[in-house]
Amino acid sequence: MSLSLQSAARELFAENLLHEIITPHMWTMNAASVENNEVPFTAITYDTRTVTPGSLLVCKGNFNPKYLEQANKLGMAAYVATNDYSAYTDAPGLIVSDDKKALSILAQAYYDHPERQLTLIGITGTYGNVLMEQGVRNALAITELLGHPEVPVYKGLPHASTKDSFEVLPISAFIHGENGIGDAVIPDPQRDAETEPAVDFIIDAVKTYGDDLVYVPTGPQTNIAAAFRKAPEIAEQLGKIVLMGGALTVPGNVNAWTEANISQDPDAADYVFRHTKDATMIGLDVTLQTLLTYKETQRWRDLGNAAGTFLADMTDFYIKAYETTAPHLGGCGLHDPLAVGVAVDPTLVTVHPINMKVDVEGPTRGRTIGDEDRLNDPHKTMGAALDVDVPRFLDEFMTRITNVAKNA
Repeated sequence: MSLSLQSAARELFAENLLHEIITPHMWTMNAASVENNEVPFTAITYDTRTVTPGSLLVCKGNFNPKYLEQANKLGMAAYVATNDYSAYTDAPGLIVSDDKKALSILAQAYYDHPERQLTLIGITGTYGNVLMEQGVRNALAITELLGHPEVPVYKGLPHASTKDSFEVLPISAFIHGENGIGDAVIPDPQRDAETEPAVDFIIDAVKTYGDDLVYVPTGPQTNIAAAFRKAPEIAEQLGKIVLMGGALTVPGNVNAWTEANISQDPDAADYVFRHTKDATMIGLDVTLQTLLTYKETQRWRDLGNAAGTFLADMTDFYIKAYETTAPHLGGCGLHDPLAVGVAVDPTLVTVHPINMKVDVEGPTRGRTIGDEDRLNDPHKTMGAALDVDVPRFLDEFMTRITNVAKNA
């Protein structure tokens, strides 16, 4: 699947942002050039290091055009910028007045394409804020409340890979409630979890969908690590992992170096970090920039239905906990939602390519850090998100979630 640069140009033109299209032939912006000079692209990026053949490169802010040499070598199809860089590349370019707005429109056009819409093929339960069994119950009940009982839920492993049991910490209950959903009361589910274990489901899903599969772990990585160990070949077959966890440039939220999800099973996370083909870490570096407040939850409460009330009650509990644990933030971090958002639209974040590991021994156990043994390996298997387009993500998040609740 590819989207036409000129189709996107029409969207930009409708927004009065397009000045002209620059090519080696110096097109002028008119209907004929838009219709007759189609330039397809297959992906969107704003980092020259992550350009792939057919990519559309968005040159944000104070972009250094010298980097276009690398983008050319990697197969860039076209670029979007606020300046004319035709002296640095033969690729066609869209010259716009507002690069952030242009990125938003282009990304929406690309990721709203029917072939880019994600399908939720299953939820794999885990432990962490609650016991695995409670988490599975919550997943079943919430999907039913939101009108999607067709989504299958699978029971995952109930404890860390190096332990024999798991107990919920008091701090987890304080932040997330005894039931993991802010002590909100919702009806029990009318269906059961699938009989196939989560680890086997992951393996089967990778073998079925391959490169098209995106796995989004928002808790400990025990399940995916176990799947990699049971069927090592799937590590190279799985399309992409977008994980919520870790912290690279900011302190952890368990201690000075450890983030909560990683802390639950550092050994599993380390195994995944070292064996993944393509993973993006959505850590505290970016999730603590995306904050929700009572103002947003009131929009859900104002819907006046069960789904809206549940979302508001659950999130208000979480915001209240932040008033004690992190009062300086002024809201709650959208940790897991941002990981899901990036799975849908990778352009929401700026990613630093880096081969990573997790410390599993010594006083820094649980630290997510660059792997010194692979520091100079040009092939990067991971990336850490270091910046996020906060307004665009919050708008997309509230629009999508509110619509789901409204239609439940």
